[in-house]
Amino acid sequence: MVGGVVLLLIVGAVVTALVRIHNGDVLAKETEQEATPTVAVVHPVAEKPDEELVLPGTMQAYEESPIYARTNGYLLRWYKDIGSRVTKGELLADIDTPEVDQELMQARANRQQVLAQLDLAKINADRYVNLRKTDSVSQQEADQQSSGYEQAVANLAAADANVRRLEELESFKHVYSPFTGVLTKRTVDPGALINAGVSGAAGKELFDIAQVDPLRVYISVPQSYAPSIKNGMDAEVTLQEYPGQKFKGTVARTAEAIDPATRTLLTEVDVPNKKGQLLPGSYGEVHFRVGMNAQKVTLPVNTMLFRQEGAQVAIVGIDGKLHLRPITIGRDYGTTLEILGGVEVGDRVVINPADSLEEGQPVNVVPENGPPVPGGQ
Repeated sequence: MVGGVVLLLIVGAVVTALVRIHNGDVLAKETEQEATPTVAVVHPVAEKPDEELVLPGTMQAYEESPIYARTNGYLLRWYKDIGSRVTKGELLADIDTPEVDQELMQARANRQQVLAQLDLAKINADRYVNLRKTDSVSQQEADQQSSGYEQAVANLAAADANVRRLEELESFKHVYSPFTGVLTKRTVDPGALINAGVSGAAGKELFDIAQVDPLRVYISVPQSYAPSIKNGMDAEVTLQEYPGQKFKGTVARTAEAIDPATRTLLTEVDVPNKKGQLLPGSYGEVHFRVGMNAQKVTLPVNTMLFRQEGAQVAIVGIDGKLHLRPITIGRDYGTTLEILGGVEVGDRVVINPADSLEEGQPVNVVPENGPPVPGGQ
């Protein structure tokens, strides 16, 4: 009986120990499972290969210049208003310059005085040269008269230069168009005081003229598409206000450098605008026939991880562990992003990834219907 009791106690102790070990293993597994992050995943959606690239563009005048006065006075009259199409050299306005006119008259009168003094100095110089031949005057007196004549010649040259300067200044009373274009601004009316100068000084802008044929369209091309943009390639511009119409243009030039702030290539497309339908400052879309067949996919924007290394996504591998991959972003569709490289259609990409996720970290994956699956299976 004693032996049976001892055996029973031993069996009970063994059973109790086994139960405790089993409960500990279960608790450890539950604890480990609770400590493993649970994530939801999504698969990238494949896009059709691009036959054309569509990018937003801003239209600008081919040439644009503010026009300032080069002389002081009062605006007498203007001949062209905003929206007027003008040709190079066409008269835009007249400026009344009474002060400059008086200075010019004074300069011309002063020139006549200098000319009279020159004639007298020449006569005296010639007389003293002849007198010197007979030793009637000293050499010093002859030299003084010759020097006086040379000084009078220099004075006449200075007077002529001053007259020409004032004549040029007076010619600025007529304001002409520097090139063919359209007036986009007029800031003065008859009687307004006009001061010569430029913006920020005493001067005031009179007109603003822009050449609108052709127009320049500036586009920022993403870095991934930059190798496909070549000078001379065709492009088409579309505007919302002209549905169904396409305006043909040509790539005139590129910046030949990627902007490090935006990772884009500044590109200029020149578009003929003989009818004047396109307006400077307008927004449009530029279509390029790039013919790129690279595979592209889209992902929701809430799958992105932005860290010091750049844009990344978290991929759940077949081993149930996380793998961080850098990606190349193309176009932004709002709720989704075009991914040009870094992921494939069959990858499982984590949605709303936490910042604490690390490379090689095991995770549990939430199926579309059902509880989390350990190991990501």
